[in-house]
Amino acid sequence: MTDVLIGQSYYLRFDPKLWEAMQPYPPLGAMYAASYLRESGYSVALFDAMLAESALEWAEALDRERPRFAVLFEDNFNYLSKMCLSRMRAAALEMIGHARQRGATVIVAGSDATDHPEVYLDRGAAYVIAGEGEHTLRELLDALGRGDAGTVGNIAGVCYRDEAAGEVARAPRRPDIRDLDALPFPAWDLIAVERYRGIWMQRHGYYSMNIVTTRGCPYHCNWCAKPIWGQRYNCRTPENVVVEMAWLKKTYGPDHLWFADDIMGLKHQWIHRFADLVEESDTRTPFKSLHRVDLLLRHDTIDSLQRAGARTVWVGAESGSQKILDAMDKGTRVEQIREAAERLKEAGIEVGFFLQFGYPGETIDDIELTLAMVRECDPDDIGASVSYPLPGTPFYETVRKSLGEKHNWVDSEDLAMMYDGPFPTSFYRQLHRVLHKEFRMRKGWSAARAGWSRPARMTRRDVRRVAAAAYHAITLPRERRRLMDLARERPGGSAPDAGSTRSAPISLHGPLTK
Repeated sequence: MTDVLIGQSYYLRFDPKLWEAMQPYPPLGAMYAASYLRESGYSVALFDAMLAESALEWAEALDRERPRFAVLFEDNFNYLSKMCLSRMRAAALEMIGHARQRGATVIVAGSDATDHPEVYLDRGAAYVIAGEGEHTLRELLDALGRGDAGTVGNIAGVCYRDEAAGEVARAPRRPDIRDLDALPFPAWDLIAVERYRGIWMQRHGYYSMNIVTTRGCPYHCNWCAKPIWGQRYNCRTPENVVVEMAWLKKTYGPDHLWFADDIMGLKHQWIHRFADLVEESDTRTPFKSLHRVDLLLRHDTIDSLQRAGARTVWVGAESGSQKILDAMDKGTRVEQIREAAERLKEAGIEVGFFLQFGYPGETIDDIELTLAMVRECDPDDIGASVSYPLPGTPFYETVRKSLGEKHNWVDSEDLAMMYDGPFPTSFYRQLHRVLHKEFRMRKGWSAARAGWSRPARMTRRDVRRVAAAAYHAITLPRERRRLMDLARERPGGSAPDAGSTRSAPISLHGPLTK
């Protein structure tokens, strides 16, 4: 028997878009919890749902391990966990049922459970951990192991069903872990590393592993949900991070790293010291990371990232309209986006843009500005979404009265407008299609021009990209016309009001080639 079986409910199989992309990373949150409990003396097994086919594999793990405690510890470093996708919530509830049937005490920790503990308690979880989970989980297990269930209400961060009062009882919030260096490294030995390696090598030709240097974000983007760490930000020392990188390199030999922080290196001195240590220890490994454009422009941050091994830097560009950035309380400027993209390219670093459409007040002109920014900056990759109201955010409170029955996306490709936005869901799904079709077409033509200059070195992949670019060029005008038609529709299909921005002429066009 095992003391604790830790799992999580993000199944890549249930997310068609990301299943197709097939860039899987194991759940660092669950892995940190597992290593922390083992260090505290518990015997721990880990169920990794990322590559599992269904919750039946969780049931098999329960039968194999026969744990006293079954813990669903969601990966708070995976942004999709913060989005609380309904397909993954359904999986979590199914997993609770399997654990209850086998007599295990069920504990749930994660963003959705923090926001909606009653959902999980009502389906059979004994306890929900709100906020950061490691210390709370250990104290809760210690109390239950001693038979002191009556003292659980005094443990900071615990939620449970108070049957006498007929309501959910919430203990006070637990302070965040400030000394992140004191935590043991994630329990990689409990992960099927070679299975991940095989998938990456087969699909992409290299193997990427994930790592985090921070927890939280101190900025005030008013649509960003922060149920775990709130507005706080804590950081590991560069020394501790480089020790982990050296250990990963020696033990597993990854070809690439993903730093899964909300913001990596808030202070330029941290990035500079990190780069120095990477060079001194010969641990340089190509990586991707997420940054703010204003922070990238400070001092020698981009140069330091290049020295440390940055291959790709993603930025939350969000919009090419300053009006929308200001409405979001983003705290950045469009010119900073352009400058950061230019300087990253000059340093030989690829650039990725996260874009967000559908924010209140957005007009066709604002969308045009965003598309123009993408064409001008020519990022190496893009990710587009629509504004997603989640509890605890100012944006949620702003649109709360216009929310429909649907409060969560089913999966990451849903793109449903869950409030009465500027345009209907069909418009934004079509905009997503047009944006990516044009982007892929432009990248295909760029590859074609490079190939024509050296035809003897053209690969099958180059030929496929050229063929795809030609297809996108042929079909793009039709898709744009469809988008123009949808722009004239209001949510629900009613006609636009006179003078509404929804009825404004729409071009949403740009030159087919650069």
